Amino acid sequence: MPRDYTIQKLPSRPASDIDYASELNESQFAAVTAPPGPALVIAGAGSGKTRTLTYRVAYLLDNGIDPRNILLLTFTNKAAREMLERVEELVPHDTKDLWGGTFHSVGNRILRKHAERIGWARGFSIMDREDQKELMQSVIADSEVDPKVLRFPKPEVLGDMFSLARNTGDALEEIVEMRYPYFFHLLEQIEPIEEAYEQKKQDTNSMDFDDLLEKTLRLLNEHQDIREMYQRQFEFILVDEYQDTNLLQADLIDLLGLPQKNVMVVGDDAQSIYSWRGADFRNILEFPERYENAKRYVIETNYRSVPEILEFANAAIAPNRQQFKKNLAPNRPDREMLPALVPVNDPNTQAAFVAQRILELRDEGIELDEMAVLYRAHYQSMEIQMELTKRGIPFLITSGLRFFEQAHIKDVASFMKFAANRKDEVAFKRFVRMLPGFGAKTASNLWRDWMGCDGATAEKVECFSDYLLEFKVPKKGAKHWEQLAWTLDELVDADGELQAPAVMITSIIGGVYEDYMRSKFPNFDNRMQDLKQLEKYSEQYEDINEFLSQLSLLAGQDAAGATQEAADAESVCLSSVHQAKGLEWRVVFVVWLTEGMFPNARVIDEDDEDRSGLEEERRLFYVAVTRAMDELYLIHPNMWPNSHSGQVIQRPSRFLDDVPTGLTEEWRVGMGW
Repeated sequence: MPRDYTIQKLPSRPASDIDYASELNESQFAAVTAPPGPALVIAGAGSGKTRTLTYRVAYLLDNGIDPRNILLLTFTNKAAREMLERVEELVPHDTKDLWGGTFHSVGNRILRKHAERIGWARGFSIMDREDQKELMQSVIADSEVDPKVLRFPKPEVLGDMFSLARNTGDALEEIVEMRYPYFFHLLEQIEPIEEAYEQKKQDTNSMDFDDLLEKTLRLLNEHQDIREMYQRQFEFILVDEYQDTNLLQADLIDLLGLPQKNVMVVGDDAQSIYSWRGADFRNILEFPERYENAKRYVIETNYRSVPEILEFANAAIAPNRQQFKKNLAPNRPDREMLPALVPVNDPNTQAAFVAQRILELRDEGIELDEMAVLYRAHYQSMEIQMELTKRGIPFLITSGLRFFEQAHIKDVASFMKFAANRKDEVAFKRFVRMLPGFGAKTASNLWRDWMGCDGATAEKVECFSDYLLEFKVPKKGAKHWEQLAWTLDELVDADGELQAPAVMITSIIGGVYEDYMRSKFPNFDNRMQDLKQLEKYSEQYEDINEFLSQLSLLAGQDAAGATQEAADAESVCLSSVHQAKGLEWRVVFVVWLTEGMFPNARVIDEDDEDRSGLEEERRLFYVAVTRAMDELYLIHPNMWPNSHSGQVIQRPSRFLDDVPTGLTEEWRVGMGW
């Protein structure tokens, strides 16, 4: 007969002296002290989400939960580190055994212990983007694909395709058809690359970042003993920013949360804005359906913004049908200043208003680093970058490189520079190296040929192809070389005179560069929008040399002084709304609030029954306005100059129409000259 033996519980650890009821508001307290079981915490913008999670961990520890039985999942290591540091300040418990970190770091930790169960050694390498690119390149080289003959997707583009398919659970065919339709005709060549890439990773004992999620999930699904071990260990699971989870992350949480289902997810459905990178809005919306009897806690007290801004924000998000209804309530007193609705004549006036108002606010005592300019897409910052540069206002950009420093801007400019200066070796070699099968050595040989012919010294060249098509080029790249020569021909008129800059840009994009961008850059659409903006900017110039000089001067100012000055001193933040999420400023300017700009043109004509794209755009607008603490400026140009059709009328964003007029104050902007 077996003998009964009981492990006695250790004496209780000393509890902290936290007075939870007094240190938290009523809604926060309810969530922090929630009983075991599934819980959905809807934490509105500026409502103390991090504070709620931190105190929840402290509360569990105070109630005798062993740190090793708590799993805290975040989206950044910084967030996890800050929360755990705060917990250690709150409670007299050792938290080193608490599992806290990003989904990927937790996946890596599990795989390091059990990787051999799915065919990897525990010492596997984790590839970064550059490593992944090189491995993918070797897979392509070993395949039957010849990228020197056709515009095959570059390794980084393939990596994004495969990643999106894995994180969304969609078939690769569907991903290519919906997101990369210009490569759909190559699907039969792309699919074997994905299979070979997976095998190559295993052969080299390497994993990419997606594997840290996918392989962990596979491990737990295929091996019951390991799955049950971690299910027993993680008695309480807490998840930050749950609205940003993708399919893999949600499945991992659901699997680890069985059978106790002590899963608390914290997030804000109104700030779900990352579907383009695989986040699934349905995860948070359908949580109550997946977790029967889940408790819902709504935290609505906002500690960030003045009442006038919050009233506007509540009205802005109200039209969305797919949401958990909430009403942000202010904790701050009235400021007696409504959000400013600022119609302006054109993009240049918009930039001038923003710059002048920034200087006025600085004179009123608001530091530059307490102000931000937000926009839907990076290219919409071009005129503002130029205006701030002209006025000597330092700025930092978090949405990407400064406009004129970007590779695709420099690429297009290289064609124009060569057309204007036939001895520009750097420009010539830059665009030659874009061609499939043309490397640095070929570019150098072709440059030597060019300098040896009459075209290099002629003041005017009526037909570049007369010279270039005589050069010896790689046979596989002959057609691309021909197209390049013909594109250069379009940059001059029949008399050998240089075309206007806008005409040149159109020819370069349509001739060779659009195809190159599709294969080279994962974010093709965004870069194309940049080039369209550059084309519109160029319409004010007839002389190519004047235009190129302006580009060079602005780029030179960017590189030579502005960046360092901004890094060393206070500076205005220029950011896309996506990059601004989670941040706050005293003053926020939201620009380009016109139809087709914000909301983005791609979603306006969508035929989805649930209007999911448009609703995400509205959530993005909501994120933008809730970044503001004291003052909010909503700006929309009425006109967009166009050299072909004159002034193009711009309609204000429908998001502005959604808000009652009494919640904003209109500013009439006039010109003082």
